[in-house]
Formats: sequence, structure tokens, C-alpha cells
Amino acid sequence: MREFGYRKASDVPGAVALLDADPDARYLAGGTNLVDLMKTGVERPGRLVDVRDLPLDRVEQTPDGGVRIGATVTNSDLAAHPLVRTRYPALAQAVLAGASGQLRNMATVGGNLLQRTRCAYFADATGPCNKRVPGSGCPAVRGENRNHAVLGASAHCVAVHPSDMAVALAALDGVVHYETARGPGELPLGWFYLPVADTPHRETGLPPGALITGVTLPPAPVAALSRYRKVRERASYAFAVGSVAAALDVRDGVVGEVRLAFGAVASRPWRARAAERILTGAPADAESFAAAADAELAAARPLSHNGFKVTLMRNLTVAVLSELAEEAAR
Repeated sequence: MREFGYRKASDVPGAVALLDADPDARYLAGGTNLVDLMKTGVERPGRLVDVRDLPLDRVEQTPDGGVRIGATVTNSDLAAHPLVRTRYPALAQAVLAGASGQLRNMATVGGNLLQRTRCAYFADATGPCNKRVPGSGCPAVRGENRNHAVLGASAHCVAVHPSDMAVALAALDGVVHYETARGPGELPLGWFYLPVADTPHRETGLPPGALITGVTLPPAPVAALSRYRKVRERASYAFAVGSVAAALDVRDGVVGEVRLAFGAVASRPWRARAAERILTGAPADAESFAAAADAELAAARPLSHNGFKVTLMRNLTVAVLSELAEEAAR
């Protein structure tokens, strides 16, 4: 690890000003991803601006009945908060599925959104990777790609986004709020992560130097009946092979409203819009759920080692939606 400077920010404007004056700086909160990448040489900031103690550590109800989550709220505190557990249970489940207890105690909401892919080729600073060094190539396209993307990828990058929390936030229409030297801004989760295209090194729509200050979730009665299910290669802490965040409203056996997002299948959380359109107004049964999953996964382009993900995601979608439908019928 090379030497770097360190400054502790005392307020949001001060933190933003430090990064605005030094493009080589990075914000540091829990550091559970950034510090690891610094150790391997993937990230090489000249200065860290510590934002851990900024007053962004609260979960609060918004005037319209939604929830605002501060950027420095720890994953542990987020998963345990009563507002999250009762109104958005899929989010609490996703956070608890996302890491070990020790990591959840350190990791923050803002940092979770900005964590980088765990693709082994990205993590190896000695080899090519378009995400690290644009134009150097993507070895995963023809290499080891079992855990890589089947949706929305390109010849330039097939890595997947690792966050569990972001998948639930995508399904729940989360909005990311940020601050820059030129003022505040916001990005819906659907626009926050950029399509991979031919610029995989550009991962989010955040302006340069922007500091995430929080995430808001709109009021959504459908979210009270929601679930996050993650498939991983071992029962202990591991990144997803595939995951589903779903919320379902069923009335008289018919789907009134549905929210659906997939994880570990694309470079960003994948909102399953095609499946949602098919399901709205359809019978709430396994046949409809399977048809919706098939429609969403029709665009899948598996690689040499991950074709199983298409079947896995189909079965996982049907299972989660069926469980929610049964719960709604009680």
C-alpha cells in the first residue's frame, strides 16, 4: 500500500470541499471495501477524507410516510431498525444476507452502494481489466466466468455488482441523495448505476466529488409484504450467485402490484420491468410467475460457465413470488 494523506471531515460542506480541491482523494466511511482495494493496489487514493462522524447516521420517517436512511447508518443498524423491518422487510433481509456480523457493524449505507465488483480479474492489479484500465480487455469473457453476468453485459465487461442491499433498494424505488460543491442532487436507483456499455470504468451517475448523504424510500404499502432471497455457494458469508427482491400485492387471487429486482446477474441491480408488466393483473399462481420470469430472462446471454444462472433465477423468482402469494392469502 502506498502512502496517503488523511483528513477527518467535521461537516458535509467541509467534506465536499476537500474532495473538490483534490480529485485524487476518496471518501472513507467503514472502509470494508476501499481499504482492501488499497492493499491490493486496485485503488490508489492520495488522500482519504473520513466522513464516518458526519451527522448522517439516522433512519427517519419522511413527511409523506416513506423513510430516509442516512449515508453513514451502519448495515447492522439499518437491518435492525423497526421502520425498515416492518415497512420494507426485503431491505432488512438483504442487508442481513450481505455480510458477516463484524462487517455489518462497520459497513455503511453509502459505502455499500459504492462497493466494487468482486470479479477476480478486477481484483488482480497485475492483469488486464477494462474496469480498472479502460481498453486493456476483459479476460472474464473467455475465462473463468461462473459468477458473472447473464443480463446487460457487453464485450467490454461481464462483472456483476456485489451489493445485496442495492437489489432491495432497486425493487423498492430507492432514491440516492448526494451533495457536491455546486449543491445537492438526487438519483433514483434505476439511474444511479450506469449501463456497462463500452465504459465499464464509469460505474455510477454521481458527479465528480459527490458525497452520498442518504437514501429515501417512498411510501409503498406493497413493500410490507416483501422478501429477499439469496443463493450462494456456502451457507456462511458469501457473495450471491443469484438473488431476488420481490414485493407483492394480491387481491382476489390477482396480482394488483408487484416489485421485482434481480441481483448477481448484471453489472447493476436488475429491475425486472418486463416481468412486472406481465404479472400486473395476472393470476397470482406459479404459471404466471414462471411466464413472467421467462419473459425477463429472454434477454439473458449466458457465458461459457454460467448458463445455470438462467434456470436458477427462473426457479428462484417462482419460489419467492409463490411464497409471497401464499402469505397474502392467509
